[in-house]
Amino acid sequence: MNGIWDIKTDVITKGDKLRDVSPITEKIWKDENDFTHYIFSKANFSNPWYTIPEEDFKLFENFIEGGSRAYPSDGSIPCDIVAREARKVLNKIELCSLDPNHHYCEVAREVLKKGKFSSVRGTLKLYLGKYTTRDWRRKRFTDDIDFWMFHTNLLDSSLKECSFLKNKETGEWEKTVEWKKFETKENRRETLFAANNLNQLLDFGAGSNLEGSSLKEIFVKKIKRGHDVDLSDIINVAMMNNGVDGIHKDEWLDAWNSFEQAANTRNTRTTSNLISICRYSFTIADHLEKVGEAIKKHKDIILDNSKYTNEKIKSLCKISTHWEKFYVTNGVDETRKKIHDFYDEQAEEKPFHAQNLRILAKKILILLNSKYEYLKVTFEIEH
Repeated sequence: MNGIWDIKTDVITKGDKLRDVSPITEKIWKDENDFTHYIFSKANFSNPWYTIPEEDFKLFENFIEGGSRAYPSDGSIPCDIVAREARKVLNKIELCSLDPNHHYCEVAREVLKKGKFSSVRGTLKLYLGKYTTRDWRRKRFTDDIDFWMFHTNLLDSSLKECSFLKNKETGEWEKTVEWKKFETKENRRETLFAANNLNQLLDFGAGSNLEGSSLKEIFVKKIKRGHDVDLSDIINVAMMNNGVDGIHKDEWLDAWNSFEQAANTRNTRTTSNLISICRYSFTIADHLEKVGEAIKKHKDIILDNSKYTNEKIKSLCKISTHWEKFYVTNGVDETRKKIHDFYDEQAEEKPFHAQNLRILAKKILILLNSKYEYLKVTFEIEH
C-alpha cells in the first residue's frame, strides 16, 4: 500500500493532507491469483453547511429551493458575474478583429481562429462553453479569469479598455466588481483578477506545465493538482458528457487522454486523486437518482395553489434570473407551468447524469487497475 497512493491528500491547497483516501481495512483481501483487493467506501465532498436529508419530500424541497447540491469553489464571486467580465474582454478582441484599420486586427484574428472561447482556461472555459449543468454554472464561484494567449499586448490592451487596472507590485490585472445576491438582494463587492497563464507556466502543483486551453489540458491540470474544487469540476463535466452524444462529445473523448496520462505516471498523489474521483462519482450518482425520484414523485404539487401559493412561486423564482424575468413578463400562472416543465426535465435528466458518472468511475478503475497489475493490486469501490 505504501508508495502506491497517498492515504492523505489535498482538499484545498497543496500539502494540506485533509482528504482521507484510506481503504476499508477489514475488507482488504487477497484472491487465488495473489492479487490484493483494496476496497474503498464511497465518499462525498465535505460541506459543513449542508447535510443531505434522507426523507424524499425534504430532498424535493431542497431541490426546488436551489440547495440539493453544493459545489466546492475556489473564490467568492459567482461565475456568471465573472463570465460577464470575460465576455467584455473577448468582445473587445472580437471588435479588433473586425476592424482592418486597428493595429491589433491581425493579431486578434489569430487569437480567435479557434473560436471565441479558445483563449480562456479553467473554470471560465467550462462555464462559457456550457460543459456543465445550469445548476453548477449558477452555484460555482471563482476569483479570477485565466486566459491563454500568446499575444500579451492585445490582452493587456483589452483588459485596460475593460477597466482592469494592473497592480504594479504583483503584475496582476484587477477590477472591482459588484452584484446583488439572488436570494437576499444583498450588495456584494469583490476584487476580480485576470491573468495570462503563459506568465505562470509553473504556477501549480508539482511543477507541472500548463499546455493550453482545451478540455483535455484543463483536466490534466485539475487531476494533477487534485483539490476538491478540481475533482468536483471534472465530475460536473462528466455528468453532462459521455462521448456518445452532446455538443462536446468529441472533446470529451479527447479529454479521456488526460486520465490515461495521469494513470501512466503512477504518481502517488495522482493515483489518490483518481481514486477520489471514483468515490465521489458513485456517491453523487446515488444522490442524483434519489433527487430524480423525489422530483418525479412530488413535482405536481407545484401546481397546487393551496400548497404552493403565488407568493411562494415568486419566491422560488429568486434562484434564477431567467425565472424572475419570465415572472415579470408572463405572470404567476405561466411561471408556475414553466417551473413544473423544468421539474419534468430534471426528473428525466438526473438518471442519465448518474449513469454518466458511474461510467466514468468504472472506466477510471479499469484504467488504474491495468496500471497496477504488475504489483498485483486491484482497486474497488464498495457498492
